[in-house]
Amino acid sequence: MGPRERIFKYQGLGNDFVVLDRRRTGVDIDATTAQWMCDRRLGIGADGVLAILPSAYGVARMVVHNADGSIAEMCGNGLRCAVKYLVDHSADNPGRLDVETGAGVLTCIPGYGDGGVIGVDISMGPARLVAPNLPSGSTGKPFLDQPLPGYPQLRAHAVSMGNPHLVLLDQPLDDAPRLGPELERHPSFPDRTNVEFVRVDEDGLTVVVWERGCGLTQACGTGACASAVAAVLAKRLPQDAWLRVTLPGGDLRIRVPGDLSDIRLRGPVAFVFEGVVALPSPR
Repeated sequence: MGPRERIFKYQGLGNDFVVLDRRRTGVDIDATTAQWMCDRRLGIGADGVLAILPSAYGVARMVVHNADGSIAEMCGNGLRCAVKYLVDHSADNPGRLDVETGAGVLTCIPGYGDGGVIGVDISMGPARLVAPNLPSGSTGKPFLDQPLPGYPQLRAHAVSMGNPHLVLLDQPLDDAPRLGPELERHPSFPDRTNVEFVRVDEDGLTVVVWERGCGLTQACGTGACASAVAAVLAKRLPQDAWLRVTLPGGDLRIRVPGDLSDIRLRGPVAFVFEGVVALPSPR
């Protein structure tokens, strides 16, 4: 049996995370520990682990560990959970928190209600159409509404929200379990990719996400943002409006400016439980 550690469980639209506060030691966890914590039979059970570390640029630095042990650059639902944790363990109710992530320092505005923080408005930073982790990394040109190599029947948009996304507008949602595992490892995406299956509605989007390193999840904040960006660029939905994005776990609100400079995300967040676990002994 390894050392004991206090853990905290949070969720945003059913996208659930174990939160570890490592600000005192500054030591992150390894891939094996992340895999064990996320295991729903042998561990705690979660879509990911959020390590909260010290930061010279914000109140804390959030590192997102996927269920398979890999690290994600950014996670919108995870960031809301991290913000609620930070406020829950603060002496006051701040109106703004700047949190360092793999996608940069992001500004977060907590929304308060019964029980403290019930939602968070996040500045997700810019959406990028040319980035090293997209097909555009090798061509220098945005990949928008183009046939996907090897899948000529699929037309896709590639968007980076700090992490890579392959957005399939008008693709049947029930294709996600079948196509998601294949497309996650598409050779055009050197770091693998999240895959969004999107139905465009009159007043918003309905989205199912195959998350890189996790599989199907109840919600994905960056995936909702990337889907909204693709729909706006395709002129299927208006820019500079709060758009509904419905995921299996519920609704997020996304605003996409015309210049893609600062995508905004609003969504709920909730505390689930806290406890003490014995970490696996090093092998």
